[in-house]
Amino acid sequence: MKKNMKIVLGVLAGNAILALAVAAFVVPHGIIMGGATGIGLAVTHYVPLNLSVVIFIVNAILFVLGACMLGRKFALTTIISTFVYPVFLEIARKIPGVDSLTDNILLATVYGGLLLGLGIGLVVRQGASTGGTDILALVLNKFLHGPVAVFMYIVDFTVLGAQIFFSDSEQVLYGVLALMLMTMVMNRVVLFGQTQIQLFIISEKHEEIRQRILKDMNVGATMVHIETGYGKEQQKGVLCVIPHRKLYAVNDTVSRIDDKAFTTITQIKEVKGRGFTMERVSYHGEDR
Repeated sequence: MKKNMKIVLGVLAGNAILALAVAAFVVPHGIIMGGATGIGLAVTHYVPLNLSVVIFIVNAILFVLGACMLGRKFALTTIISTFVYPVFLEIARKIPGVDSLTDNILLATVYGGLLLGLGIGLVVRQGASTGGTDILALVLNKFLHGPVAVFMYIVDFTVLGAQIFFSDSEQVLYGVLALMLMTMVMNRVVLFGQTQIQLFIISEKHEEIRQRILKDMNVGATMVHIETGYGKEQQKGVLCVIPHRKLYAVNDTVSRIDDKAFTTITQIKEVKGRGFTMERVSYHGEDR
């Protein structure tokens, strides 16, 4: 129950931020964008309809398509965004002064892209979907078996292209910039707090390094049996995963023990298991 509540709150918060970004920065400056909102912007340019109503209709149609083609589980993860986002957008557009926060279109593009990425990232982070044209990409993936990301870009750029006919060149360029910012921020938000640094240390003093890392640095370690390429000698390597803030300290400790140690450093996107998503075990009475 608590987990479900957290998911719902995350999806609601993401949609609220999305709605604010569109109401405050996208619509007032005519910045083109993809998704169901982009379709709504294109339709309302030619037909005098309420933007929120058009987005609601588009989302509803795509939701039914997704439910029929992708199944019940997909429907459950998208139903909140499908129907809540248009309501939040209508509320956001009625906030006094929301459409006059800035008269600088570049500033509006930057803040719009950042907030759009934050909103979508919060929704995706909960394992849910924002619905909209993402559904088309997933349907195309099911039948054509291509990468979902590629189909998403195709759909988004098709929607952007539909808005070119009533937008000037600067609005188009700002729209592409907003889309790029949105994608980068969304990826960051989805993986926020989960990225770690992986070190693989090869040294003749591997046992001393292991002891110091485990005991003094409060870092877990895995010993890997290796064979040197040149001398074909049996040896051990120390593999450890650490947060970014401990990188300098671990590097310094290794260099003090063996300044000739061979160390590779890699950033990894997500870590699960003992010591990260599970409780640590003790090493001689200490956590590690």
